[in-house]
Amino acid sequence: MMDKKSWKAWLYLLPALLFLGVFMVYPLFDVLVYSVEEGYNFASQTSFGTGPYNYRYVLRDPYFLQALKNTFILVIITVPVSTGLALLISVGLNSITRLKELFQTIFFLPYVTNTLAVGLVFMILFKKTPYSDGFVNLLIHAFGGSTVDFIEGPYWAKMTVMCLYTVWVVLPFKILILTSALASVNPDYYKAARVDGTSSWRIFRRITLPMISSMIFYLIITGFIGAFKAYSDVVAIFGTNLNVAGMNTIVGYVYDMLYGDSGGYPSYASAAALILFVIVLTITCINLMVSRRSVFRR
Repeated sequence: MMDKKSWKAWLYLLPALLFLGVFMVYPLFDVLVYSVEEGYNFASQTSFGTGPYNYRYVLRDPYFLQALKNTFILVIITVPVSTGLALLISVGLNSITRLKELFQTIFFLPYVTNTLAVGLVFMILFKKTPYSDGFVNLLIHAFGGSTVDFIEGPYWAKMTVMCLYTVWVVLPFKILILTSALASVNPDYYKAARVDGTSSWRIFRRITLPMISSMIFYLIITGFIGAFKAYSDVVAIFGTNLNVAGMNTIVGYVYDMLYGDSGGYPSYASAAALILFVIVLTITCINLMVSRRSVFRR
């Protein structure tokens, strides 16, 4: 039997549990049902039967395989690069005294800017037009390079733009978190290390990194999840027809199967969504297991 305090606690949690049940658990169960219904017709709410056909179709679809490749490249490149840059900038900001708040505000400004607006700016910087090769190509010419069509050109050029854009968008939030984490480190540790004549690099490696390791792993985990959900950012740069551009993502593939030119296939979209769910869940669990061994516990 639960005591009175336990009943009160569950009563306080009831609204949140109902919200999670209605908007998370039930939709997940619904998606699972859709994903095994073969030949599902949305209008008549009928299907030919149940089975793994939708998963086989999605895993053999070249558009999905291309989206999977794009998403993994985006994740593998942008998460470590953005986290490393954020750590470097945060350490620099933490080391200065004059105009520290001003620089923190400047680095945080991109975070409060609409991602679609930032994407359009990137498109203008990199896109070739009948009147100009774009600002980035002007810089390339200044250093003796040749023009590159970053928006409609080779795959590596388009992926470069996408990775640069993603790093730019996520960097401010990571800088904010790491700057706060560095500010919470007890300064007595640094004073004791300097008294012993410890070098700056050893202080960073032995004191700073362990003390903020929990925040670093938090950013890595959330970075993986955010990169796997990329879609609107890609649309802002390459337009809505991402399959033609060869730059679709898994979330974009799900959207196309529901509402795009090849839309009207909720079963295929559900199967792709659950594949994405399994991938993200697996990587998150691996990161959590690694963090248990590597994160410093205060």
